Amino acid sequence: MPNLLDPITRHAARADDAVALRTETGPWTYTALEQKCLRYAGMLRNGGIFAGDRVLLLAPSSPEFVVAYMGIQAIGAVVVPVNTMSTAEEIEYYITDSGAALVVGRHELGPAAADAATTVGIAYRALEPGGDCTAEPIADVADLEPDATAAILYTSGTTGKPKGAQLSVGNLLAAGEIGSAAAGSTSIDRVGTGLPLFHVFGQASVMMAAFTSGGSLSLLSRFTPDGMIDMMRRDELTVMCGVPTMWNAMLHSAGDADAADFAHLRVAVSGGASLPGEIARAFEARFGCTILEGYGLTETTALGTFNDIERGGKIGYTGSAVPRLQVEVRDPEGAPCPAGTVGEIYIKGDTVMKGYWNRPDATAAVSTEDGWFRTGDLGEFDDEGDLRIVDRLKDLIIRGGYNVYPGEVEEVLYQHPDIVEAAVVGVPDDHYGEEVAAVITRKPGSDLTESEVTEWSRKKLSAYKVPRIVRFVEQLPKGSTGKILKRNIDRDELRAANA
Repeated sequence: MPNLLDPITRHAARADDAVALRTETGPWTYTALEQKCLRYAGMLRNGGIFAGDRVLLLAPSSPEFVVAYMGIQAIGAVVVPVNTMSTAEEIEYYITDSGAALVVGRHELGPAAADAATTVGIAYRALEPGGDCTAEPIADVADLEPDATAAILYTSGTTGKPKGAQLSVGNLLAAGEIGSAAAGSTSIDRVGTGLPLFHVFGQASVMMAAFTSGGSLSLLSRFTPDGMIDMMRRDELTVMCGVPTMWNAMLHSAGDADAADFAHLRVAVSGGASLPGEIARAFEARFGCTILEGYGLTETTALGTFNDIERGGKIGYTGSAVPRLQVEVRDPEGAPCPAGTVGEIYIKGDTVMKGYWNRPDATAAVSTEDGWFRTGDLGEFDDEGDLRIVDRLKDLIIRGGYNVYPGEVEEVLYQHPDIVEAAVVGVPDDHYGEEVAAVITRKPGSDLTESEVTEWSRKKLSAYKVPRIVRFVEQLPKGSTGKILKRNIDRDELRAANA
């Protein structure tokens, strides 16, 4: 019977000196990591936490996160990793919705977690540096059914309250196996990321994949472009994972970094949002590094499609379905679309979630009777079977009866030499229904004007796709992974500015 600790246990038995985690103070072997996880499990069990109990975890991407996460798994409890920037009110919601029995948090994150636990009336335990505890290690790691819930990950809650996606033991083990195979990883690989491990990308596609292959994992608790490059140099990374804004930040703020710094890098993986082609091309030109893009969601344990590592990246595409998954593009009636036709993306396979925690209606709304998950994303396949993500279905702009895909407009904006980041959204309009608006950050010192942005777009896009509303900002709103949050852009403010 499986447990998420199995890959760590397997590699601890393989070699006493096999490195699991690389830190600023030195490496942790798989053997040392396993013992820390088992001691942490012993501490939890001594505190009255047992199989099936939910444990809320707030911690940055760090060795301590791994210890707590895997310690929770070792006793068969359910980990509920939440955003480290959550307020006390948000944490209270996660506690009550999941029915958590314990909150575990790092003290440097502030009092929100402890305060929320006190308000709800459950225990709080500080996560100590190094994940150390003095409890006896458990001798009996929980044997779990593959469909037992291992983790509950709360979605962003773009409409209504966040929903908890239940990822099973089988989902997460499969994600590790598929991710490792897709990247061609082995035990000699050195994987690194600045992604938060509480997010599905860092948790499933990076952490689980690294431990499955038996390679080492390097973690940056707070992403900065210089910090990421310094970690890459220090640990001689062979695999690096990030979201588009991370690659863009390294491109624009990497100081004296050049292709030599990326010499050890074998695979660069991008996910979490569509990677603008201009960023991919500029990154390869500067650093000699091809970024391979993939696609997945929390509900599919971060997996769906990935570019073939042997064939290399195809800019603008996220590749074909990964092993053990099926991916289809369907029309509004549910029929498969031919190549070159945009439709909604459906996914089926070993990493599709069990369902939303205590939300049968929400689960039914995104599930078909034969096991397909409706993603709510729009895409199209090309003749080679590679998927291009067009946009979120809910982000589609309909201007005067014409469909405008924000990603297509953003791709054009990123080609402008003075534009660093761009987000395109629909703004209510009395005449056209919606108007196209672009919110942009400029390069430092640029005097780019709104009219110049509109004129640039007019040369490259059909008239109905051209942004009529242009606003410059110092910084676009971003989530914990660095993903641009379009839902946080004030449409009413943009509309008023255009009045």
